[in-house]
Amino acid sequence: MSLTLYMHPLAAYCHKALIALYENDTPFHPHLVDLMDESSRAAFYRLWPIGKFPVLNDNARGCLVPESSIIIEYLAQHYPGKVALIPADADAAREVRFRDRFYDQYVSEPMQKVITDRLRPKAERDKLGVAQARDKLRTALDLIEREFERDGESRPWSAGTCFSMADCAASPALFYANLVIPLDDDHPHTAAYLLRLMQRPSFARVLHEAQPYIHMVPMETADA
Repeated sequence: MSLTLYMHPLAAYCHKALIALYENDTPFHPHLVDLMDESSRAAFYRLWPIGKFPVLNDNARGCLVPESSIIIEYLAQHYPGKVALIPADADAAREVRFRDRFYDQYVSEPMQKVITDRLRPKAERDKLGVAQARDKLRTALDLIEREFERDGESRPWSAGTCFSMADCAASPALFYANLVIPLDDDHPHTAAYLLRLMQRPSFARVLHEAQPYIHMVPMETADA
């Protein structure tokens, strides 16, 4: 087995890469990185000094591939399967890549700001930064809601009728965003989209594998 994915089962960007692997039943070895363990952390930083996962190591081709979007692009090029997560048509591919970046930058990024701030001691929390992140996240969710409301059933997935890399990005982004701003309150179409994503076998498998670790996700408390 030539592919090894360095990852953690709670990390949103690792979920994104795992979904792509599971969509096409691509054989790989998952290597769990425990950043709290000194030896595991040191070994990972020797491999990839930036220290962020996921990272895909392809022993057969001698390639180390960091960043979730680049991993999916790499898999599509060198390990294609039955599900084309990046369309062959250039215009359609551009749309998928745009939506992939949208979910990473405008949903995942502010969501992570809010959730990781909950790990800080109360006196050290970044109230202004969290408020700004919530505003950015709500703006992004409003845009997503507006699109699904406008397009109705003609666009079941992020970029149209076909599941794509954009949906790989949207799955963990919206799953965790729902812990910050509950979608059912003001974004019912987006909530329905999240449900479709969670029912997709690839993401359902990711969530099942993450279940033993979910208790580690910091939840909002009354004094937050």
